[in-house]
Amino acid sequence: MTDSPHEQIDDRGCLVMVLAVPIVLLTLVSAYFCWTALTIQPSGAWDDDAYAGIVLACVMSVAAAGVAAGVWVLPGVRRVLGWGWVAPALMLGVIAGVRWATGV
Repeated sequence: MTDSPHEQIDDRGCLVMVLAVPIVLLTLVSAYFCWTALTIQPSGAWDDDAYAGIVLACVMSVAAAGVAAGVWVLPGVRRVLGWGWVAPALMLGVIAGVRWATGV
């Protein structure tokens, strides 16, 4: 009995689904906080609470994107999931980072 690659059952479909769950959830969290950061509009230069909310939302979005990238960097995950799984989270993190840096 030989164990050739053609005779083995490929479980990558199930593995992709299991490993994709944390990345998708972290991407959704990052998207929520990025959306929040982009939709908060301060009433004026004096509105410190709105600016603090923007900074907090940006930090949370960047952190969620960073954790998603950290999960993807693990060799077992990276071998099964391609770059396209983590790219949306990273893009959201970049958008939130730009919003945070510009303060607009």
